Amino acid sequence: MTIHAIAIDPTSPANFIAIELPRPAIGEYDLLVEVKAVSVNPVDTKVHKGAQKNGLQALKILGWDASGIVKATGSAVKGFKAGDEVWYAGDITRSGSNATEQLIDSRIVSHKPRSQNWAQAAAMPLTALTAWEGLFERLKIQDADTEKTLLIIGGAGGVGSLAIPFAAQRSKVKVIATASRPESAAWCIERGADLTVNYKDLKGELAKHGIEQVDFIFCLNDTDGHWAAIGELIAPQGHICTIVENEAPLDMSALKLKSAALHWELMYTRSMFQTPDMAVQGEILQQVADMVDAGTLQTTLSDTLQGLTVESIRTAHERVLEGHMQGKLVIVY
Repeated sequence: MTIHAIAIDPTSPANFIAIELPRPAIGEYDLLVEVKAVSVNPVDTKVHKGAQKNGLQALKILGWDASGIVKATGSAVKGFKAGDEVWYAGDITRSGSNATEQLIDSRIVSHKPRSQNWAQAAAMPLTALTAWEGLFERLKIQDADTEKTLLIIGGAGGVGSLAIPFAAQRSKVKVIATASRPESAAWCIERGADLTVNYKDLKGELAKHGIEQVDFIFCLNDTDGHWAAIGELIAPQGHICTIVENEAPLDMSALKLKSAALHWELMYTRSMFQTPDMAVQGEILQQVADMVDAGTLQTTLSDTLQGLTVESIRTAHERVLEGHMQGKLVIVY
């Protein structure tokens, strides 16, 4: 049996091509999943950009955020069986979700929310894991008291749209999110932000509300562009977490003077290095699924495209690259 997929063309990496591949052999911890929907994230466009810059030796299938049905399980799999509906963010070192079937390590998978359709579910795993790990494992905001403040830079994006309700519901901190447009500000407030400010003048905007410094900063876009303001705004002994790699060296002098901590968050670390606590990601996703089914968390889906085609993948990448996404874009197969 073959698998239909959309891959980067190694002979012309700027382009995508439709391909047919043989179904791969299932590893001991693997689930073979029939993919029903996939969301497109900035990581997809970054990997595609890297392929164009560095070239490819073989076909590469992108896509790391999916929902689907388990078709078969490996010998060491526990907790899943054929027919189960699942969601997951995947493993960047393996073949991606832009395919009709995919192998995924069961330890980083959970049962999808029963109350969500395929598109709604596919919009959330990668961003949910990134937001959860950044807030609760890196910044540890759950340990803070009511006098603490959290600034989320990029509040209306995929990660921000989940970081806001996670922080609002599972901590005591005051949540401040950046949003430059009225509709983006309304989106953030609807999800639980206490306050929104325009990212174009963070220091000035916060000063209007009597805020000179913040205890936690979660940077979800343009680390380089926001770095000077981050250094000024972080409180002494505060904590910063960013998910965006820097292009230029970062001046650490302000952080040193303030004894402030800088954390990096990459959702793929656990699967990439097969860490001993790799299964925590599956546990996090199950907690998120339970929150969705309890009605305390809503999907971040904002738009859908239909069909696994070269055109739908290309269109989705173009939309993400525009940099104005509110929530998530999902392709339904």
